[in-house]
Amino acid sequence: MKKRTTLALGLCMAASLTATNPASAAFTVGGENGWQLSTDGIVDVFATYHTTTRIKSADATNRGIAWLDNNTFDETNQRFGIGVGLLPSVVAFNIKAPTTNGIDSTVRVGIYPSIQNGNQGGPSNRRFSVGGNIDFREMFYTAKGKYGEFLAGRALNLYQGKNILTDMTLLTAGTVGARDNTVTLGHIGFGYLYTGFGPQMRYTTPEFLPGTKFAIAIGEPYNISSEGGDKTNLPRVEAELSYAQTYKSGAKAQAWLSGIYQRSTRKTSDNVTAATLNLDGTTTPGSSVPNPRAGDHLESIGGAYGIGGGYKGVELLFSGYGGRGLGMVSAQDGTLGSTDSAGQARLFWGFLAQATYQINPTWKVGINYGQSRLEETDQDTIDRNNGTYAAAKKQESGVFSVTYNLNSFTQFVAEYILARQTWHDGAHQTSNQFAFGTMFYW
Repeated sequence: MKKRTTLALGLCMAASLTATNPASAAFTVGGENGWQLSTDGIVDVFATYHTTTRIKSADATNRGIAWLDNNTFDETNQRFGIGVGLLPSVVAFNIKAPTTNGIDSTVRVGIYPSIQNGNQGGPSNRRFSVGGNIDFREMFYTAKGKYGEFLAGRALNLYQGKNILTDMTLLTAGTVGARDNTVTLGHIGFGYLYTGFGPQMRYTTPEFLPGTKFAIAIGEPYNISSEGGDKTNLPRVEAELSYAQTYKSGAKAQAWLSGIYQRSTRKTSDNVTAATLNLDGTTTPGSSVPNPRAGDHLESIGGAYGIGGGYKGVELLFSGYGGRGLGMVSAQDGTLGSTDSAGQARLFWGFLAQATYQINPTWKVGINYGQSRLEETDQDTIDRNNGTYAAAKKQESGVFSVTYNLNSFTQFVAEYILARQTWHDGAHQTSNQFAFGTMFYW
């Protein structure tokens, strides 16, 4: 499994972000002038089945998106599907230039196709929609020398990058949502946020203490507010301090801290309803008035952390995050609830606890549990009391997995997943899920 884990980390991001060595390509083609071309990748296929209860509430209040694929009030949803897991399949190419003046320069292009049919129409209309679902997630170059590493291009963002990379469901299915023609969720929105791939410039130091590095990146800014259209004239800044070490005894440990900060200016065109929250919990309706926060600065700030260790086949991990203006599923996804209806940034936090055991080179078992939470703002309380909107409160998921390694490049995985989503008005739904899949690595 060490080879597979290393390969997956390399497929997702630059080697400077991983706790292991970079991926080893299946084969390398070299030229007489010192240039090299290599390739690596994954083909993964998962069959999934889930049965999800209806949202248990008599109130048809508009509410945050139901990620468990059943936003109805009157029936239980059952669904079978075959597609990719949390990672799409991957075909990646790496180009290495001759070492010059002590600098190793490389280029990586990662192509991430899904195997599901195209996204035209609903599932019943996709039988003959065979257009490619291709995601060019990676296109970057790195220059690495004794002074550290510089990365420029499209790559996995720093903030919460290690949170997802250390999740055991990175290479499996994990929580199954309304994936349609794309991936499953793993623990995205159920223990950490999806950091996303984005254009950036990043610098990573060499080790300044044994196993310790620091990285900082500037990236393309995102809309923070739910309305969108923010004035994004400043970059998004992300940073990470990481530690990873293997000791003479064979034990290994890792830890990290990461952060994100972005500031934008709220657009001025939206009105809000000037309802008032009373001391007794009731609300007094008001009229639509110009947004009093229009033109104000809006900040998104967050932190993430993790600590883990392993010895003789047993590995333990605990990770988490928190911050304002982040979102419930993707980091800084303004369209998915990072701010309330008045444009105020919400507070989000979550965690993931995990234990795995490598029984022998063939069999591995694992279990983890994660939560993502949203704290209600005063405006959310007003909206809920008015019956106009109920924000999500908690999304939680537990996964039990069994992995069988057929050989060094083929594995099979079986999983049981229990997931639950709860809203601030008390409504909730529960999903029992099963996944079985196979992966081929090169």
